Amino acid sequence: MKNLKERLKMYYVMSLFSVVFALFGFSYNAWRMEVSEENNNIRTAAFEVLSHLGELEHIILSAHYDNDLIHGNPRKGWVKVGLVADLSALITPEVADKAIKLKAQWADSWHLMTADEIVVTELVASIDETRMAIKIVLKQMS
Repeated sequence: MKNLKERLKMYYVMSLFSVVFALFGFSYNAWRMEVSEENNNIRTAAFEVLSHLGELEHIILSAHYDNDLIHGNPRKGWVKVGLVADLSALITPEVADKAIKLKAQWADSWHLMTADEIVVTELVASIDETRMAIKIVLKQMS
């Protein structure tokens, strides 16, 4: 009888340990999947923003240096700067702040980009600041 009680006690302890271990494993797995999904979303948004920043810079440079109203069309620039601002909110608040600054700078000076070298320099510098903020985020994730 004593042997049976000890066996049952050991069985209950092992059962309890197994349940606790399974719950811990499941919780960790769910948390890890959530973090991985968030990192994947940030990476995807970051690469999209980098792509749109490059296109915006191309628009600015085409308008200023080539006087090309097709490739340097400000309406295309508005679309790109809007996408950058929207997508940057998915990355980090720091990147979103840089993108909002870029959008405000674009709103104030887009009409001067064909004639004013300083405006072009400031817009490209703002694009570069946003790029650097994104690169910092991507480096921290790896």
